[in-house]
Amino acid sequence: MPYTEIQERNGKKYYYRVQSVRVGNKVTKKRIYLGSNLEKKEITKKEKDADIELLLLSTLLSDEQITNLEKLKKEKTTLGYEAFIALFTYDSTNIEGNTFTLQETAQLLFEGITPRKSLREINEITNHKEAFDYILKTNSDINKKLVLKLHELVTKNTLKKEFEDQLGSYRTLQVYIRGVDWLPTKPEEVSKEMATLFSWYTKNKNKLHPLILAAYFHVTFEMIHPFVDGNGRVGRLLMNHILHKNGFPMINIPHKQKYKYYEKLEKAQVQGEIKPFVEFLYKLIMESKIKF
Repeated sequence: MPYTEIQERNGKKYYYRVQSVRVGNKVTKKRIYLGSNLEKKEITKKEKDADIELLLLSTLLSDEQITNLEKLKKEKTTLGYEAFIALFTYDSTNIEGNTFTLQETAQLLFEGITPRKSLREINEITNHKEAFDYILKTNSDINKKLVLKLHELVTKNTLKKEFEDQLGSYRTLQVYIRGVDWLPTKPEEVSKEMATLFSWYTKNKNKLHPLILAAYFHVTFEMIHPFVDGNGRVGRLLMNHILHKNGFPMINIPHKQKYKYYEKLEKAQVQGEIKPFVEFLYKLIMESKIKF
């Protein structure tokens, strides 16, 4: 199991999370630097983040699962573009409380038929399609500019008046997540935490399987909760962007499974157990085989 090592130099304490790793007949130590002169609360959070990396994210998928995913890359689509974006938009917005039916979603997006719904809900539907189309055509990798652009597209003309200045920007106030007993990142720390996540992504995008990469990114992104609204929709778009750019099927999380989704997500965030979330996504991707 990982443990924390403290080194003292010139009156300062430097903290490292350490894991013993056997290579052949030798045992070596892998270290991740946590920081210097940290408070207890900071140490606990950094230890949890480091443990996820030290406990080998690359092992979260079995060889058989990886083989199945590779086969899936070569299969033809089971859903066309219109069918998928209608379903994905319907489920992703419904998870957040939108009341559109699947039929109403498809009719609005492709027939121009507007149901008797609030303007905010209508904009949520059309915005989501616009953001999805953006990730299909962009050559951009995951970075701050892309994330802020997606937030702008997803939430334009939907934010409450007092939050309109937060459009396409990291939040400047504390937010809360209903049903959990922890707080997302403080607003003054959001930019730094997101920069750390982007750095982690860049370092690992060619090392980890894209499904593991997408899962970990989503777990961390939702824990930071960088925006005043739209975090779930933006987070699921980013997850699919990672999968799509690597040639894998995209994932649609049915709103009927939202409580299972929340359960697996929170287990990864609070207990550091990301494998159940990866397994949840793997099952969805294998069942739907959505690729175009």
